[in-house]
Amino acid sequence: MRNWYQLSIRDIYQKLNTNEKGLTSEEVRKRLVKYGYNRLQEEDRVKKFKIFLHQFTSPLIYILLIAGTISIVLKEYIDAAVIFAVVILNAIIGYFQEYKAEQSVRALKKMLVPKAKVLRDAVEREISSEELVPGDIVLLYSGIRVPADIRLIHTVELKIDESILTGESLPVEKHHHTIKEENLTYGDQKNMAFMGTVVVSGRAKGVVVETGMNTVFGKIAKHIKEAEAVRAPLQDKITKFANAIGILVLSASVMLFIAGLIVGESIKEMFMTAVAAAVAAIPEGLPVVVTIVLAVGVARMARHNAIVRKLHAVETLGSTTVIGSDKTGTLTKNEMTVKVIYDGKEVYEVEGSGYEPTGRILHEGLSINAAERKHLMDLLRIGLLCNESSVYLDNGDYRIEGDPTEAALIVSAMKAGLNPEEEKEKYRQFAIIPFESERGYMATLNIHKGKRFIFVKGAPEKVIDMCVKDSYGNEIDREKVLHLASEFAKKGLRVLAFAYREVREEIEEISCRELEKCDAVSGLVFAGLQGMIDPPRPEAIEAIKGCKKAGIRVVMITGDHAVTAKAIGEMLGISDSKSKVITGKELENMSDEELFHKVKEVSVYARVSPEHKLRIVEQFKRHGEIVAVTGDGVNDAPALKSAHIGIAMGKSGTDVAKEASSPFPMCQHRFYG
Repeated sequence: MRNWYQLSIRDIYQKLNTNEKGLTSEEVRKRLVKYGYNRLQEEDRVKKFKIFLHQFTSPLIYILLIAGTISIVLKEYIDAAVIFAVVILNAIIGYFQEYKAEQSVRALKKMLVPKAKVLRDAVEREISSEELVPGDIVLLYSGIRVPADIRLIHTVELKIDESILTGESLPVEKHHHTIKEENLTYGDQKNMAFMGTVVVSGRAKGVVVETGMNTVFGKIAKHIKEAEAVRAPLQDKITKFANAIGILVLSASVMLFIAGLIVGESIKEMFMTAVAAAVAAIPEGLPVVVTIVLAVGVARMARHNAIVRKLHAVETLGSTTVIGSDKTGTLTKNEMTVKVIYDGKEVYEVEGSGYEPTGRILHEGLSINAAERKHLMDLLRIGLLCNESSVYLDNGDYRIEGDPTEAALIVSAMKAGLNPEEEKEKYRQFAIIPFESERGYMATLNIHKGKRFIFVKGAPEKVIDMCVKDSYGNEIDREKVLHLASEFAKKGLRVLAFAYREVREEIEEISCRELEKCDAVSGLVFAGLQGMIDPPRPEAIEAIKGCKKAGIRVVMITGDHAVTAKAIGEMLGISDSKSKVITGKELENMSDEELFHKVKEVSVYARVSPEHKLRIVEQFKRHGEIVAVTGDGVNDAPALKSAHIGIAMGKSGTDVAKEASSPFPMCQHRFYG
């Protein structure tokens, strides 16, 4: 796969023989023949008969089948009937359990073929994304899934949610400029849009550079296909036991046969005796006992909303020594949450997680009534109103529309008792300056009781430069505020600054030029900071404690940034402040032998690609570890397939189907919870 992000737009056009007007219909037909349709190879449907035959693929079953056959030859029909009954009963139990799980997994998969807007013959058209070819000019807009791997050539405030691919919690701001750096992970290729990711906001135009199995998703699918299925520990144990039983029984039968001949018995008589003794020594009840025990375990897990695809997975889970877990959506909720607030004088902590507006606001560990603290309420109100997103209730669950960062600000205001609808009515919005990464802030013009206010939010270093005093009337101490913002950032928090200013009544619009005047008359008033993070799941913290007590090591392998990964790792108890974090860039320059030694001491890996996750799992296996991998995104799929046991996590079956399973198998054993 080429490093498309390093090529200029002119080079892209030249290599793909296209231009900004798009391809002609005739050229598209030729390229469809050359490149094929833009779709991934689907997993072969598992047939019922194949599942049934799979139940007989065990050395112990082979021995029983041989013993049953010999019993028939010896005319020991009752023994033969018992042996074959045990084998068939074992197969039936295993078949129904695995077929039921397979059907459950299939029911979760929803193959969606999205539409794509393209320029064909210089005219904008909507087509099936399967018909895209390299060289097509595609239009992206808010809310759609990216239909292929695309090199961006024009962007307007484009943000893409790449958590399914990279594990990064926040949407990524994209641009169209050429990037010259080498060995960038997918998350750092800011001028690329990858198949399957979701456009959160903005719009863009781009050139399709890869389709189908040549996309990043396709590359992941190839890794999965190439990865060998890993045998469960129980399968190895049964194989060793069956081999030992076979050798022992054969040896004993030979010795018995020879002993009989020595004492004068006939060859025929001793052969029949030796065979009968061999059949009697085979533990024909063992397979069915093992199968029943595993089926009971599977049934118990099903009661906890876990679908187990293979019976042996239950025992493998109990043998695990290392768990390699994704961060976003697995160890964390993938829901940004404000955790700390600074109103210019006091620092407050915020309880709760996710988008549900429940949780206290604390000051020095004690719960406070936020409504009694004017400066705090003014700060939260700015975050609520200088905002383009929304939080709404859907079937009892709080959901968001727009940027997760902005949604977190709405939720923090709601925790203080502010009602979004009422506040928007009291402070009606007249004008807006949307956020742009080059500007570093957004602003709104609101009217309240005849007065007009400008509300601003953005990067601390940018907003503070536009402020002349704080909300307490003091001259702003820039160094102090920036130091505090830096301390919050070191804890993995994303920090935003807030400011406001009352303006003349006749103002109907706001402009960047007027807003950025920084003199004593027109400068902004600094309202404070809010720091947010995608917090750990409380149940994950308890689960990690339980794993440690059980002697299981937990390792975080994420595509998110190193600072965030380190902070979350410390919160979860996976690592401590002195622990080292290895990034994807470091892994690129590290041999497998070096990584083999590093995995014994490093517990947090950040900014990694799917290929890196696979390499890490392989090195753990080289150490003889029984590895379980958990994740909820396609970026986890190769590692899930390579591990001894793969656990696909999700809030619901639909989430997992769209973001983890479909359109190719992730792993041998699947759990959904």
